Amino acid sequence: MLAYAHVSNAADLWGDTMKFIVAVDFPLEPFSTYVRQGTAGAKIGEVLGAIKSEVIYFTDNGVGRGAVTIVDVDSAGQVPHVTEPLMLNFGASVHYRVAMSPEELQSAGLERYATA
Repeated sequence: MLAYAHVSNAADLWGDTMKFIVAVDFPLEPFSTYVRQGTAGAKIGEVLGAIKSEVIYFTDNGVGRGAVTIVDVDSAGQVPHVTEPLMLNFGASVHYRVAMSPEELQSAGLERYATA
């Protein structure tokens, strides 16, 4: 995530909200235990309610269970509200990065870096 010492809220730079791409790696435990107990769906539902994803896809991460989700946050201070439910409920590793649409990239003012 980018940090700007002179800006208290990074969303001030990009508008009202920032989109984050969040990649999640679930360890085998406790997820496998939840599956065997029949509680995995309810646990996932609780977490999804807490993080309020725009979209989420569950997938294989190459060595086990994983997910990729897109979330909107108003400030960097909201990131723990996305990551903590995943880590606390599943012991998940969570990796995130800021994302932007093509329109946001086009309006970013990249012209200032042009050389004459």
